[in-house]
Amino acid sequence: MEEFIDNLPAMDLMRSEKMSYIQLIMPVESAHRAISYLGELGLLQFRDLNADKSPFQRTFVNQVKRCGEMSRKLRYFRDQISKAGMVSLEHPVMQPDVELEELEIQLAEHEHELMEMNSNSERLRQSYNELLEFKMVLEKASSFLFSEKNHHAVVEERELEESVNSNHDYIETGSLLEKEMRPGLSEQSGVRFISGIICKSKAVRFERMLFRATRGNMLFNQAPADEEIVDPVTFEKDAKVVFMVFFSGEQAKTKILKICEAFGANCYPVPEDVTKQRQITREVLSRLSDLEATLDAGIWHRNKALSSIDDNLTKWVNMVRREKAVYDTLNMLNFDVTKKCLVGEGWCPIFARPKIQEALQRATYDSNSQVGIIFHVMDAMESPPTYFRTNHFTNAFQEIVDAYGVARYQEANPAVYTVITFPFLFAVMFGDWGHGICLLLGALVLIARESKLSKKKLGSFMEMLFGGRYVLLLMAIFSIYCGLIYNEFFSVPFHIFGGSAYRCRDASCSDARTVGLVKYRDPYPFGVDPSWRGSRSELPFLNSLKMKMSILLGVAQMNLGILISYFNARFFGSSLDIRYQFIPQMIFLNSLFGYLSLLIIIKWCTGSQADLYHVMIYMFLSPTDDLGENELFWGQRPLQVVLLLLALVAVPWMLFPKPFILKKLHTERFQGRTYGMLGTSEMDLDVEPDSARARQHHDDFNFSEVFVHQMIHSIEFILGAVSNTASYLRLWALSLAHSELSTVFYEKVLLLAWSYDNFIIRLVGLAVFAFATAFILLMMETLSAFLHALRLHWVEFQNKFYHGDGYKFKPFSFASLIDDED
Repeated sequence: MEEFIDNLPAMDLMRSEKMSYIQLIMPVESAHRAISYLGELGLLQFRDLNADKSPFQRTFVNQVKRCGEMSRKLRYFRDQISKAGMVSLEHPVMQPDVELEELEIQLAEHEHELMEMNSNSERLRQSYNELLEFKMVLEKASSFLFSEKNHHAVVEERELEESVNSNHDYIETGSLLEKEMRPGLSEQSGVRFISGIICKSKAVRFERMLFRATRGNMLFNQAPADEEIVDPVTFEKDAKVVFMVFFSGEQAKTKILKICEAFGANCYPVPEDVTKQRQITREVLSRLSDLEATLDAGIWHRNKALSSIDDNLTKWVNMVRREKAVYDTLNMLNFDVTKKCLVGEGWCPIFARPKIQEALQRATYDSNSQVGIIFHVMDAMESPPTYFRTNHFTNAFQEIVDAYGVARYQEANPAVYTVITFPFLFAVMFGDWGHGICLLLGALVLIARESKLSKKKLGSFMEMLFGGRYVLLLMAIFSIYCGLIYNEFFSVPFHIFGGSAYRCRDASCSDARTVGLVKYRDPYPFGVDPSWRGSRSELPFLNSLKMKMSILLGVAQMNLGILISYFNARFFGSSLDIRYQFIPQMIFLNSLFGYLSLLIIIKWCTGSQADLYHVMIYMFLSPTDDLGENELFWGQRPLQVVLLLLALVAVPWMLFPKPFILKKLHTERFQGRTYGMLGTSEMDLDVEPDSARARQHHDDFNFSEVFVHQMIHSIEFILGAVSNTASYLRLWALSLAHSELSTVFYEKVLLLAWSYDNFIIRLVGLAVFAFATAFILLMMETLSAFLHALRLHWVEFQNKFYHGDGYKFKPFSFASLIDDED
């Protein structure tokens, strides 16, 4: 048997990849290229040999700073492109490669050019905003200064003067705008006024402050501005209010100007003379037109510069990111004593060693180095990382297992079995082939659009759903299978596989629900007979079926977990674990719950009316009493006594031998009597997660700690055998809840609405049924069954064999840099 097991072919996912610890000695001139090639390969995990140094004490700190500065400039470019509303190219234009030094110069030039254009644009926008505010103040000033009647007369007079003297006055008067751009107040000796513009949000507080400062000796007029002002820095639009304050006295003028300054109000001069107002308005409009043309030209020039940057931005970002990763990796290496070579150490899979050596040879050749890179395999004291080669299908299941804990190096991987058992246990709780079809359609849509969705940036929920698309596919397929067994299609049974094996007790069938059913031919060929639906014994029958089925599935999966612990022990050569852990655990579990599973199967096959509760309870209370009508087979009573004794013997078998044998082995080892034990793995059976015993064999053997650990492990297994079996009853509970909830929505919503001869009521009932099915049964129930299946695998299954105290293999790879950025 052992020879047969040893000759079985290895499974890809059953054990993690064999790793080797290697040392690289690289000349300085070829080190950068070698690390770049290894990053493209992505199969070597470097170890930080400078962990005791701060980032600023490392060799290539200046290069890392330069890359960080270039990354900042590239982020600045990306922000500017985003603010400009430009769409980045999905397939950037291919440009010739540039060196890092050339790229650094180019980025500095582009940044200086952009900053200069932004500074000029900001100044022009500020001037444009001031002229625009001045124009709006001039437009609103006439309504504040003159009555409506006088205003019309002024307009007519203005039109007449404009028709007579159109250009001559404009030339003669010169630029009145420069003359009038002084503090905006009237020069009259009596009532004066100050005009300006302020943010709408500050207008009420501004007016209140003016009133208090002048003690009410002022007149405040305001009107909303016709246009919103664009902030030159944030590019946000602000609503403004034009105001005019009438007052008297020099002291009031000083107070009002200070309040305007405090509130950020801009004051503009408004002459009382209508001719001057017209002249200044024309000058303002002329300058606004010139500034608009200048701003448009600047924006066009800036967008053109951003477009040329955008063509290369993705390539530059990837290049800088790679260079920074290369220098970060080089900082993990050590200089040798001659300061001419860099020494690096790390982990790689054994299958990747030829590829790594080939990449190092290429790096030596391409860098024209006279000295080759030395590749040396070393022995390591620490535990290697765990690496499983997964694909699109198995990756999601591996992530489910890794969420609990990463497998110890070369430990049996639960993901191999999780691929089938996880979706199946989910389906046991979710069994309905109507709901399963809905899940199947959703999974098929995600798989069909896999190539498109994988390139898009999805939300957190959609990303999780897309990552588990193949898990969802198997859950849907198994849900359809279990739904056919339960014979439920949105809780409705169908005669899919022939006629029912039962019929009504009386001919009229009028009271079949109260009297019961009579079997008159062979059983229904597949799944639950549809005639159980609605009968008096429907619930007791389905409860009994699903409860017993849950126990059978739970005991089977727990036995599988213990069996995997045997293969783990064989793989690591731990004969102590086989003799004093695997064997007593199998005996204890199957003496009690394996026996219960056997009774369930015998009762199903024979149709016996024995009470299994009574059998199991009195197996402990009165194991020698006669079973009477609860006896299922000949010799059941002596078998129960033997099984009970075996379960009792298994407890001290698990608890005592292993700690004392370990103590004996340790004593013999360090007394020098059995040096041959150094090559065995008996002393490494219970290696702690930090592998301290593997690194320091001279440590003292703490017998009390080992004994307490073994006692805790034994008690946990004994109590867990009971609690874990009971925990599998959640399969029955969730399945019953899902079925009853589906029945309630079908009978109390859909059928009730269909009983009315009204199209609107039927439509509303159908909508409520569809909503309840989609959001409660397909979303909430799916999540509930998923979480319960997750718990059954993490706790009830994996705690029988899985340590989960390893760490992932994280190679230096440029591909992972892109994924992290996304």
